[in-house]
Amino acid sequence: MKDQSQAQQQMDILSSVMIRRWLPAKTRERAIFDGVLAGLNHLEDIDSAGKANFLQLANTHHVTVRALAVLERAAWEHGYDACGEWCASSLSAERGRIHQALEMLQCICGVLESEQCPVAVIKSLDHWPDLGSDLDLYTTADAGRVDEIMRTRFGATAIERSWGDRLAGKWNFQVPGLPELVEIHVRYLGQTGEHEAMARRIIERRILTSVDDRDFYVPAPEERILISTLQRVYRHFYFRLCDMVEMAALLNTHTVDFDELLKAADIGGIRPGVATFLSQIQSYIESYGGTVTIPPYVVASAYSRGMRVRFENGFLRIPKLPAAALYGAQLVRAGLRSDMRALCRLPLLPPLAVSALVVYHLAGDDKGIW
Repeated sequence: MKDQSQAQQQMDILSSVMIRRWLPAKTRERAIFDGVLAGLNHLEDIDSAGKANFLQLANTHHVTVRALAVLERAAWEHGYDACGEWCASSLSAERGRIHQALEMLQCICGVLESEQCPVAVIKSLDHWPDLGSDLDLYTTADAGRVDEIMRTRFGATAIERSWGDRLAGKWNFQVPGLPELVEIHVRYLGQTGEHEAMARRIIERRILTSVDDRDFYVPAPEERILISTLQRVYRHFYFRLCDMVEMAALLNTHTVDFDELLKAADIGGIRPGVATFLSQIQSYIESYGGTVTIPPYVVASAYSRGMRVRFENGFLRIPKLPAAALYGAQLVRAGLRSDMRALCRLPLLPPLAVSALVVYHLAGDDKGIW
């Protein structure tokens, strides 16, 4: 119970540090200072194990660099020298990891492009200046060709694929000298690989962006939202803090074409999921005093405007009933659109999920299944 209480306190600190920059100008400075001060006092009070838990939670939610950079700056300014040294050391290690990963990611993308395998970096660069725990790519190229390139050009080893990976059209590669796995989604999206037309838009509408003076192709804003929706409310059923802050930042740039977003969501039959995803972003940001403006018609088909994520076991979890309802709605919409790929594949999801649950309870993980 104590561990859960400490984890909840640390989640509140990270959320406050990350979200309160979107407060109205009149209250922003004081609120940010209060949140940062609470974080510094907490880090001063806990032991090394508690600090390790805090760092692990920040890593899990992909906000390590962003959160610790704020805390480090405040620590030096307000005399929390021990905290400042701990933040600086943690930041140095994380930035070193990220620098190495970006170098390899740029090289992999360049080689794939040169071999006529168009590619976009999905999810991983959304967290910048943080980086996720693996490197995610999407390509419309042939899977066999991608596998050949990864093996021959990078000496990569393909990780044994789970049932879920096979259905989704996803491969994981271990590249020598790179701690992160390279996860490549080939041609399809969705837990059962049910999305083909919607997935093609990633390459058709990709844009070039610069990260740390390196150029990468990434999805357009609308596809970023679609990919995150699939990952959060149709696959994992939980959010990370990075999802909340990154989507809020994207929405607040006013670069999202909501009509285009809904058009794409309808292609995949996931408009209710997109609406639910965005409404949860809005609710969580507002719970910490921030603001995110989303047109009402965009979130009108959300499962429930009263639904809230709940922090549990390290993540911001979605209730199971809405997740089941969204799955059912997706299946119905596939039928209405006569989407035979989705109709053949989506019914495989419940037995896959049950198998993963059984294996998890028997063996302690769902390796080989999900």
